[in-house]
Amino acid sequence: MTRRFKRVVIKVGTSTLTDGRGLVDRAYLTSLAGQIAGLKSRSMDVLLVTSGAIRAGIEKLGLSERPKTMPEKQAAAAVGQGLLMHTYSEVFGAHGVTTGQVLLTREDFGDRRRYLNARNTMLTLLRYGVVPIVNENDTVAVEEIRVGDNDTLAAVVASSLEAGLLILLSDVPGLCDARPGKSPSASVIPVVTRIDERIRSIAGGAQGMNGTGGMQTKIEAAEIAMKSGVTMVVADGRRPNVIADAAAGKQVGTTFLPQEERLRSRKRWIAFGAPARGGIMVNDGAKKMICELGKSLLAVGITDTVGEFSSGDMVKVLDGEGNQFARGFVNYSAGEVERIKGKRSSEIEGVLGYKDFDEVIHRDNMVLRA
Repeated sequence: MTRRFKRVVIKVGTSTLTDGRGLVDRAYLTSLAGQIAGLKSRSMDVLLVTSGAIRAGIEKLGLSERPKTMPEKQAAAAVGQGLLMHTYSEVFGAHGVTTGQVLLTREDFGDRRRYLNARNTMLTLLRYGVVPIVNENDTVAVEEIRVGDNDTLAAVVASSLEAGLLILLSDVPGLCDARPGKSPSASVIPVVTRIDERIRSIAGGAQGMNGTGGMQTKIEAAEIAMKSGVTMVVADGRRPNVIADAAAGKQVGTTFLPQEERLRSRKRWIAFGAPARGGIMVNDGAKKMICELGKSLLAVGITDTVGEFSSGDMVKVLDGEGNQFARGFVNYSAGEVERIKGKRSSEIEGVLGYKDFDEVIHRDNMVLRA
């Protein structure tokens, strides 16, 4: 944490940017803009991933509670997104900083062309000195309005832009060794070097009435960041000078250190960009060949399929217990895989009447992922 970061991605959650009444806290956003402007004055590229569009819409529409149906949430987001961006434009403008709106969904990262398009747009905004304000396009995204949306989005954005630092501003001081509020002796874990079962077990669900994420989604974001070579910090977003201190390497919460060997660009996209359409279960021999020898997935090692998928779709590769250990782009549909599972590559043409590929998933189109 002593190295200087050139590019920083900051994510702020709804529970952090709202006040005690559940209203968007303009004073907090003013402070947030000042802290980010401070990083820019030190020649850092900064991108902000923000929640709060639905909350701002609820406030404007005068609703007494958070909408429960998807159309209601999308309507609130449609009203609130413009209001939120207007506020950001004003508070950043006071520091002479221009902002630009970028609305994304996970589907934008699923297609390689759209992924590169979004990446190039954000990099161009940074080159112009703009602070991109990123949010999920909640007015049209269905699956994205759920727990963990912007934690995951921030990590994928940081990975795609090869950021050095990802800061998740939350309403908790960091990852604690026990659930805060349930254990009086709970204390913040200062540094995490590896995500293991202990770390996963102490991560809880969403906290508070306004937020949608929780520590569990932050652990998932940390896995993306760490494997992408990005340092990630989870800290109390209301802590004074939290952004500057985190960027300076000071202890402000929990720091998740990146792995020494980062995935290359295309492998990062395979690992974290495209959403999986289904799964393929394999035997122990196939798992060993993939994990230990870096081999492709052949039909002979497949035991079952999960869900429906087409040729070219992203699928999870699962062991006999249903645990995902890899993912990749499949060369055959679910129906075809069902017919050729357990068969040798030389038998595929005899079963299907054709053989486009020897491999069900080629090793170049597959990446290990816990």
